[in-house]
Amino acid sequence: MTLGTKRATPLYALYAAHTISLTGNMITLISLPLYVLARTGSASATGVAGVVATLPIVLGDLFGGAVVDRLGYRRASILTDVFGGCVIAMVPLLHVSVGVPLWAVFAFAFVGALVDAPGQTARRALLPEVAQEAGVPLERAVGWMEAAERGARLLGAPAAGFLVVALGSLEALFVDTATFIVSALLVARLVTFRQPMVDAHEGAVSSSTNGERPVEEGYWKGLREGLAFLAQDRLLRAIVLLVVVTNLFDAASSTVLLPVYAQRELGGAVALGLLIGAMGGGAMVGSLLFGVIGHRLPRRPTLVIAFTLAGGPVFLALAAGVPFWMLLVVKALAGFSAGAVNPILGTVELERIPPRMRARVFGLVGAGCWAGMPLGSLLAGFAVDHAGLRPTLVFIGVLYIVMTLQPLRGGAWREMDRQASATPQSRPVTGTVEV
Repeated sequence: MTLGTKRATPLYALYAAHTISLTGNMITLISLPLYVLARTGSASATGVAGVVATLPIVLGDLFGGAVVDRLGYRRASILTDVFGGCVIAMVPLLHVSVGVPLWAVFAFAFVGALVDAPGQTARRALLPEVAQEAGVPLERAVGWMEAAERGARLLGAPAAGFLVVALGSLEALFVDTATFIVSALLVARLVTFRQPMVDAHEGAVSSSTNGERPVEEGYWKGLREGLAFLAQDRLLRAIVLLVVVTNLFDAASSTVLLPVYAQRELGGAVALGLLIGAMGGGAMVGSLLFGVIGHRLPRRPTLVIAFTLAGGPVFLALAAGVPFWMLLVVKALAGFSAGAVNPILGTVELERIPPRMRARVFGLVGAGCWAGMPLGSLLAGFAVDHAGLRPTLVFIGVLYIVMTLQPLRGGAWREMDRQASATPQSRPVTGTVEV
C-alpha cells in the first residue's frame, strides 16, 4: 500500500479539511467561555456559555444526520462549512462595528454549532469510500481521522489562547470564519472518488456516496429508520450510555472547570490553551500510533485501559494542585491514552452501520453521546459556585474512573471483539480491514 499517488489526494484533503474546521472550532470553544467569564465574573454564567456551545451539537446530530443522507455527504460538508462560517463571522463583525449584546453572542454561537455538527458527521461518513479509494484499511483510516481531530486540538487550543490575548475574545472568531471557508474549498475541489458504495448489510449499491445525489426518501421516515436501527443494536446502545456520562464530565471540564482553574490558578488564556494543546498533542500521537498497530490490539482491554487513563487522573491532578509543568505532563499522557478510544469506537460503528443510513445513525449516536454535555456545563458552573472547585474535581475524577471500567462487565461489550464483529452482517464496508 502506498499513499504517494493521486489516489490518496482525496483522503489527505478530507483529513486536512476536518483538521482545519475543527481547529477553528477550538478557537470558539476557548474564546467564548473566557469572554463570558471576563464580562460577568460568574462561573454559573460560564456554564450557560458551555450549554450554548454543546446543546446545538446534540440537536444538530439528532436531526441533521437524516438531512446529510438526503443531501449527500460531500455536498452537506461543503454547505455546512459555508453557512457556519457566515454565521460565526457575524459575532466579530457586529462587535467591532455597532457592538453586540451577550444574548446575541450566545445566539450566533448556538446557530454556528448547530450547523457545524452535521458537517462533521458528513466528513466522517465520507471516510470509508475515500479510504477505499486510497487503498487504506478502515481501522487505520479511522485512526488517522482521529489523529486529525486531535491535531486540531493541538493546533487550535494554544493558537486560541494566543489569539484571545493578541486580538480579543470575539475578534479571534474572524480566524474561525476563515477555517470554515478553507475546509469547504478543500472538500469541493479535492475530495472525490470513483468507487460505488456497497451496502454490506443489504448486498446492493446505495443511492449515493460521494454526496452528489441525494437519497430519495422522506426525512421523518429516514430518521425513524435510523432510530430503530440504533435501538436494536445492543453494542451501540452500550457505547452511547457510557460516552454520554464521560462526555458530561468532559464538557464540565472544558467549558467550566479548566477555564475557571486557569483563571484562578494559572494566569488565564495562555495556560488554558497550553493545557488543552498538551491533551491534543498527546492524543494525536496516540491516534497515529493506533493507526499503525491498532488492528493488532485486543479491542475491549485496550478501550478500558485507554479510557480509564484518559479521564479520571486529570481531574484528580487538578484537585491536588500539582505544578503547571506536571499538569502538562498529565494532560499529555491522558491525551496519548485517549488517542485509542475514538478510533476503536469509530471503527466498531462503521462496521455495524449500513452505509446508506450512515449519516443519520452517526448523528443519532453523536446526539446520544453529546446529550449530557449541556447538563455537564450547567451543573459544573453551579457546583463550583456552591461546593467549590476542588471538591467538584475530586467527585468527577472518581466517578469518571468507575464509569470507564464498565466494559469489563461483559454483556454487549463482548460484541466489539473482532471474532464477534467479523460476521457477514457486520463486515467493514470497505472489506479491507486488517485483523
